[in-house]
Amino acid sequence: MAQEASEGVGLKLDAYLPYRLSVASNAVSGLIARAYQDRFGLTVPQWRLVCVLAEDGGLTQGQIVARTVMDKVTVSRAAQGLVKRRLVSRADHHADGRSHVLELTAEGRRLYAEIAPLALAYEAALIAGLSPDEVGLLKRLLVRLQTAAGQLAGETSA
Repeated sequence: MAQEASEGVGLKLDAYLPYRLSVASNAVSGLIARAYQDRFGLTVPQWRLVCVLAEDGGLTQGQIVARTVMDKVTVSRAAQGLVKRRLVSRADHHADGRSHVLELTAEGRRLYAEIAPLALAYEAALIAGLSPDEVGLLKRLLVRLQTAAGQLAGETSA
């Protein structure tokens, strides 16, 4: 019965784009996660939080959730770990007493300055077999796929 139900379906997992994207993403994330964990003791969410704060300055956890597309619990745990290590400071939000602003400390900025070149080196190694035009196309296509996924999920802006 199960075989009869699947005979007309043309799904082949290895050719299924969402599967390919997931496998590629997991491979890249796993490689980089091991490097950040082994050398710097950071999880991927912690690294993303450090990057966002280095790029954007002080942000609330809600702003970080929106910017990184990580869930609230993941951002909260990452922030707690970084505050505990004194890489991030947490201060009351001047306009919203229920919210806090997270900002890199001097030590957090130093760590970012050390890790950023490593991250760029990993990116360069990953794309070494692609031409600059292919890299540009890949980035544009990924943005379009992310936008389409957001629209399918009912998000108003992606």
